[in-house]
Amino acid sequence: MPIAKIVYASMTGNNEEIAGIVEEELDNAGFEVTTTEVSQATAADFEDADLCVVATYTYSDVGDGVLPDEAVDFYEELKDLDLTGKVYGCCGSGDRFYDDFCTSVDDFDQAFAATGATKGAPSVKIDLAPEADDITALEAFSQQLVAAVTAK
Repeated sequence: MPIAKIVYASMTGNNEEIAGIVEEELDNAGFEVTTTEVSQATAADFEDADLCVVATYTYSDVGDGVLPDEAVDFYEELKDLDLTGKVYGCCGSGDRFYDDFCTSVDDFDQAFAATGATKGAPSVKIDLAPEADDITALEAFSQQLVAAVTAK
């Protein structure tokens, strides 16, 4: 049974909900899934997984989109890992009101790429809370990740 680890950062509950949608899809696909809030996780947790997923928000500080404070250490640890042979995916919510919409999703995507992991699906960025079309996008995202792991 393939192992998936999902780590999320959520201030409003939106990314916890997003992580739950992805978790349910992966569980339905036969994965053993562990979902953890970022302050309770270490990046090294991904070393024991076949599939690594991050769901994050972008904090806007004086108009600049930055990583959530609680995710900075995890992000820095992630950049130092060798995750060659692993599949990853990034998703998250943001607010289109800000110029830097979902930039933390992009930051994590770049960090994963530097680890040697394989991107299993295009990143999904959601405006605020997931609605019906966003849930459909997250389900498709999850199915693409499953296919990428299965193809390895």
